[in-house]
Amino acid sequence: MSMQVSKRLAAGASMPAPGGDVLTDTQEAIHAALSRLGYSDEVYELLKEPIRVLTVRIPVRMDSGEVQVFTGYRAQHNDAIGPTKGGIRFHPNVTLDEVKALSIWMTIKCGIFNLPYGGAKGGIVCDPRTMSIGEQERLARGYVRAVSQIVGPTKDIPAPDVYTNPQIMAWMYDEYSRIRESDSPNFITGKPLVLGGSRGRDKATALGVVIAIREAAATRNQKVEDLRVLVQGFGNVGSNVALLLHEMGAKVVGISDAGGGLYDPKGLNIPDLIDKKDSFGMVTSNFRNVMKNEEFLVQPCDVLVPAALENQITADNADRVQASIVVEAANGPTTPAADEILAKKNVLVVPDVVANAGGVTVSYFEWVQNNQGWYWTEEEVNQRLEKMMVESIHNILRTAKRYQVSTRLAAYMVGIRPYAEAMRWRGWI
Repeated sequence: MSMQVSKRLAAGASMPAPGGDVLTDTQEAIHAALSRLGYSDEVYELLKEPIRVLTVRIPVRMDSGEVQVFTGYRAQHNDAIGPTKGGIRFHPNVTLDEVKALSIWMTIKCGIFNLPYGGAKGGIVCDPRTMSIGEQERLARGYVRAVSQIVGPTKDIPAPDVYTNPQIMAWMYDEYSRIRESDSPNFITGKPLVLGGSRGRDKATALGVVIAIREAAATRNQKVEDLRVLVQGFGNVGSNVALLLHEMGAKVVGISDAGGGLYDPKGLNIPDLIDKKDSFGMVTSNFRNVMKNEEFLVQPCDVLVPAALENQITADNADRVQASIVVEAANGPTTPAADEILAKKNVLVVPDVVANAGGVTVSYFEWVQNNQGWYWTEEEVNQRLEKMMVESIHNILRTAKRYQVSTRLAAYMVGIRPYAEAMRWRGWI
């Protein structure tokens, strides 16, 4: 890792969001935060990599009768505070370094929101869009069998992520309960309601993003109903963000999916677009004259919400972004170079580790409810989420002001401190 970069960041420059090398950039982020807080390199050495990583090979009998072997991963970043927590993604581009980096991000999110967890993440290299329901079920159950020795309600609690959903969580829950020979709803979150899922979980990430938009806009003396918003990505998070904002009176002027973007300065009919989208969040295939993604991101707006993939706002387009506020619903949508350009333009960035943490927060609520056997109303869930989102966002803004650093670096400083302190108290460092 570049010590020059770390010293520059610790002095208050913008901290890298994931760029070309997602793990290296994340490690530099942690080093910058720890340096700014005055922790030694010994602390960094223990936090720069997950404490535990498992690579598994999963044989699956396909519908054709052949056996296909899939590669899966589970990374557990730090358990100094409590069990680890994080999603499982099914995606053809899953890599070990990506899973490691995502587990670190989960640690930061849990630290920011004072959740009694460390971060974890899992992934399987596959394309569920080309697999039957039966093949997906066999893969999900095979993954649980492969990682069952290192996961559990007091060890590591999985959840949904990219291309996984409540049905896949239900299969994993059932498989784990069979292995342990006891009912274990607190093993996994994001389950269907009838199997111990939490009310409000399906829209939790989106609701958290909308709360972040509201609080960020308030710092610029703007109200939600006066905002023009671009939402990149129209999956579960992006579509729900767009719908919630639409219902609050904001003008959602653009939405996009993998096929391109739709833009109308007068505002789009979001409920109608949601009715037209397929299960993978695709809607633009129903329209002509779809805008290219590069063009979409730089359209006029007040708030830009990247809710799709990594590395969308880059050095090539950041100077043309017209939003005054960027709220990151996706993981790592802004590259390090773009972060610096946005900072020079006085664009307020609410980083991913804060903005999209509604999902893990309500996953925590689900785990608590499973442990207690006492279930909350959706109103109670949303009230608790709002309180934690507002407190966490303003804590980040105060930290950024106090240390004269970017909001991203401030978020990492707030998020990593509890683990450094817990390791010190435990005698690890």
